[in-house]
Amino acid sequence: MSSIAAQFATKGKKCVAIGRNYAAHIKELNNATPTEPFFFLKPTSSYALNEDGKVEIPRNVVVHHEVELGVVIGKGGRDIPASQAFEHIAGYTLAIDYTGRNMQDAVKAKGLPWSAAKGFDTFCPVGKFIPKDKVQDPHNLRLWYKINGETKQDDSTGLMLYRIPELIEHVSGIMTLEEGDLLLTGTPQGVGPIAAGDKITAGLETADGSEVLDQLEHVVKAREGGYEFKGK
Repeated sequence: MSSIAAQFATKGKKCVAIGRNYAAHIKELNNATPTEPFFFLKPTSSYALNEDGKVEIPRNVVVHHEVELGVVIGKGGRDIPASQAFEHIAGYTLAIDYTGRNMQDAVKAKGLPWSAAKGFDTFCPVGKFIPKDKVQDPHNLRLWYKINGETKQDDSTGLMLYRIPELIEHVSGIMTLEEGDLLLTGTPQGVGPIAAGDKITAGLETADGSEVLDQLEHVVKAREGGYEFKGK
């Protein structure tokens, strides 16, 4: 079960990202609270950093950070009941969902696809595969994100509005989940912009901080060439 799952970053087929799953984050962006889990897809090509190990900011794009707990599917399935959801989990990972915020704001006004705002290369750095048995309770972990050493996000996964079994049940009722798929579970409050030259650190820890499950580090750079956002 774990051969593909443990190599999800190179062998997984899709990344399903849950949005608006923390109340304070919904409030800070003045969004409506969803009446059911809300999700979108990110391409697996976004897992990889640039060849120099950096996250790229496309031209004229305002990029925001969103640190998240990722759930790696081990046993695929369709219409998975919440009561059986944990049987389908192989493990977890630390992930960052980067977003072209000004592009996202222009979706309705300009008809731009949301997948473009979420799908750039380097827009989903992921950490190592963390086996399920290493995490006693995925709803009792600490997520944090820092820019140049300054904490921007720091909250508990216990604040999720829809918990992982509900998310798996909902998503698998719409599309089949397969081994190696990554489910991002939403981000807590504190999102904001990054800029070229920023040094990023992010972490996933036990609630009491006694064990660091994983950390991510990278630098941000401006992308040369490629896509340029020409909206406002």
